[in-house]
Amino acid sequence: MSDEPFEVADSSGLTDADWSEIGELKQAYKKGGVEALKKAMDVLIGKDPIRFAVVARAFFPDMFRQAIKDAMAAAAITEEDLREFARKRESPAPDQ
Repeated sequence: MSDEPFEVADSSGLTDADWSEIGELKQAYKKGGVEALKKAMDVLIGKDPIRFAVVARAFFPDMFRQAIKDAMAAAAITEEDLREFARKRESPAPDQ
């Protein structure tokens, strides 16, 4: 069993910058425990919320996926809405 408090569960799509942030979070925990980890996560959220989401997904993919589904349901966004949005984004803009 690893002595790490948490492990990357899904490394797909992680960039070098993501791995750097993961290393910083692990180092914060190693040096100062849960409180230091919380502070490091708060810093990352403030600095780069998108990278925080990517890193959080790497550690907790199932929880992250469920949180997205819950937020979509609360906002009444359906899978069909997402498909339609994707289709619109892929279509070339009409000439004006």
